[in-house]
Amino acid sequence: MDKVISKDGTPIAYEKTGSGSALILVDGALCSRAFGPMPKLSALLARHFTVFTYDRRGRGDSGDTQPYAREREVEDIAALIEAAGGSAAVAGLSSGAALALEAAASGLNITKLAAYEPPYVSAASGRPEADHEAHLKRLLAEGRRGDAVKYFMRDMVGAPGFVVLLMRLMPGAWRQLQAVAHTLPYDANVMRGFSVPAERLSSIRVPTLVMNGGKTDIRLKQAAEGVAKAVPDARHRTLAGQTHNVSPKVLTPALVEFLT
Repeated sequence: MDKVISKDGTPIAYEKTGSGSALILVDGALCSRAFGPMPKLSALLARHFTVFTYDRRGRGDSGDTQPYAREREVEDIAALIEAAGGSAAVAGLSSGAALALEAAASGLNITKLAAYEPPYVSAASGRPEADHEAHLKRLLAEGRRGDAVKYFMRDMVGAPGFVVLLMRLMPGAWRQLQAVAHTLPYDANVMRGFSVPAERLSSIRVPTLVMNGGKTDIRLKQAAEGVAKAVPDARHRTLAGQTHNVSPKVLTPALVEFLT
């Protein structure tokens, strides 16, 4: 494990594996270098790229300087790009995809950008989302970390009740989720009200691939289409048989094809 120091002084922990051109992977909510899809995905991609996986601020071995702002997370990616040699491709999943898009719109030296199912579901559903960020902050202020995770999974992601129950019956996994529950408002902030920020995305000048799964929620499919429409000359691709919980074995060849 190595660390870079972000612009505001926050240490950001990362790992570098493989060889070839640099690729930075950006996690979605609750995930980190050690928990979620990135360990398997990075191992597969390391056969083709020098892969950087990192703990987003507030998670794992990274710092969590307050107050939070999405701009600080963009600066974290900028520090990683500098560590990668000054330029890098970036691939993000879920809210990590939205953060990667924000980084590209901010003008970072990103060579190519891949985004899998950024969950801009408000515009796709045609209705405003609840104020998720404020509600999560209330739950956390009351010390209800488990309830914050349940709210995220059930009310924001739309996971069936039995899935939440199964996660709670897995003590190790549930403890890991609760440990980073305080970062859930960060992801809600990154999502800008869960509506596609079309004007913001129209400033992106990086070759971009936006993907969704063939079996995913229709709102996520429409969100991906909306993002692809907003980003100039972006490509859109559907990965057959996939849901929001995309298989690394299916995602890897799509990323390799685009990034090379």
